[in-house]
Amino acid sequence: MKKIMAGMIMGSLLFFAGCGDLHQPVNEQVDGGEVVVDLDGNTIKQSLLAASFPGVDENTTVCGYKAFKIPYITTDEEGNEVAVSGLMAIPTGICEAFNTIGFSVVSDDHGTIFKNAEAPVVDAETNNAPSGAAIIMTSLSAFVTLEPDYIGFGDSNDHYHPFVLKKSLANATVDFIVAAREFALKNNIRLNGQLYLTGYSEGGFAAMATLQKIEMEHLDINVTLAAPMAGPYDMNTSAFGVLSQPTLVVPSFVADIGYAYAKASHQPLDSVFNEPYGSKLDSLFDGSLDRTEIDPQLTTKTTGDDGLFRQDFHDNFFIDPNQWFRQAVVENSVHAWAPQTRVRLIHCRGDEVIPYTMSLWTRGTMKTIKPTADVEVVPVEDFLGIPYDVGHADCGPIAYGVAAQIFAAERNATIGY
Repeated sequence: MKKIMAGMIMGSLLFFAGCGDLHQPVNEQVDGGEVVVDLDGNTIKQSLLAASFPGVDENTTVCGYKAFKIPYITTDEEGNEVAVSGLMAIPTGICEAFNTIGFSVVSDDHGTIFKNAEAPVVDAETNNAPSGAAIIMTSLSAFVTLEPDYIGFGDSNDHYHPFVLKKSLANATVDFIVAAREFALKNNIRLNGQLYLTGYSEGGFAAMATLQKIEMEHLDINVTLAAPMAGPYDMNTSAFGVLSQPTLVVPSFVADIGYAYAKASHQPLDSVFNEPYGSKLDSLFDGSLDRTEIDPQLTTKTTGDDGLFRQDFHDNFFIDPNQWFRQAVVENSVHAWAPQTRVRLIHCRGDEVIPYTMSLWTRGTMKTIKPTADVEVVPVEDFLGIPYDVGHADCGPIAYGVAAQIFAAERNATIGY
C-alpha cells in the first residue's frame, strides 16, 4: 500500500464533502451488528482527490470501506454494566494476500468530543462517511480499525462520559477488542492476530490505559505495538499545570475533567465549581453541544469568586495531598509503569494544549522504572520534516499519518505485506 506522504497538511480529519448523494446502506443486519457504511474504493478515492487529501493521487491504492456498528457491554467507574457501541471498519476490494493471511487490527481511541453526533458510530450512521482516522488506517493502509464510542456516547449517551478516567476508557476499549474479535469470527472476517493500539489526545490517554490494563491484568490479548498520541498521561502533573494558571485556554476541557472526576468520586459539583457554572454542567455535557457551544458559557478565569473553580477547592488541591481530587489524578495517571510492549509516543513539538514534554516525561519515567523498556518519543515534525509549529488540533490528522506509517512498516516486516 502506498505510504501516506510525509508533509500531510494540517486541518482535516476528513470531512467527506460531496458525499451527500451516496447510497446509504439500509443498515444491513449481520451476526452481532449492522452495516452502517459501505463505500467502494473508487468513490472514496474520488472524494479524497476532490478534497486534495495529502498523499493521494491517481496512482494511490484506496480500499473500499465497510463499517459495522457493534453493540457490546462494558463496565463503568462504579463497576456497573453499561450497554455501549463501537465501529469496526474493514477494507474491501483489496488484494488476495490480505484475505489469505488476514487483517491486522488497529484499535483507535478517538480524541475529546462533547457532542454525541461526533461519536464514531453516530457519525457513521448519520453521514454514511468514514472518519479521518479510519480513512488513514483502513482505506489507505488496509488495517481493520476499531473505534469505541466510549461510555457517554453512542448507545450510552444517557450516561455521563468518564473523561480521562482510565478504568472506564480502558474497559470500553478492551471489551470492544474482545467483541470485535467475536464479531469477526461470526462473520468470516479473517484477522491475523496483530493488534496495534493508538488514539489521540484523550484517545492517547485511553490507548495507554488500555495497554496498562492488558499487561497488568494479564489479559489474553497480545499487543504488537502501541503508539499513543499526545495524551495527558500524567494527570497529576497536568492538573498542577492547569490549576497554577490564572486563565484557562480551553475551559470546556478543564470543566469536563472536574465534572467527570466529581461524578466518579461522588462529590457534589457545588463543592468544585462556582455558580453559575456548576449548575450548568449537566446540560452542557449531555451530548447535545459541541466545544464551540460550551466554551462561551464558561469563564476562562481559573478561580476566585468569579472563576470556574471554587477557591477552597483550588487551594486544597495544592496544600492537601489527601484531597479527593488530588488523589484521583494520581490514581488515574498512566505514565508510571513499565510496559512490556514496544511503545512509540507520537507528539507534536508545537502542542500548546498537551505539551510535548508530557511524552518526554512519560518516556523518562518508564525508562527509570525499567531501563530496558522499549519506549521512544516520535516528534511528528521531525518524522515528517516540517516546521516545529504544529498545535494540538492541527497535529491530530498528521499524527495519525505517522502512526499508520509506523504500523505499516511493522506489518510489512513481520507479515510481509
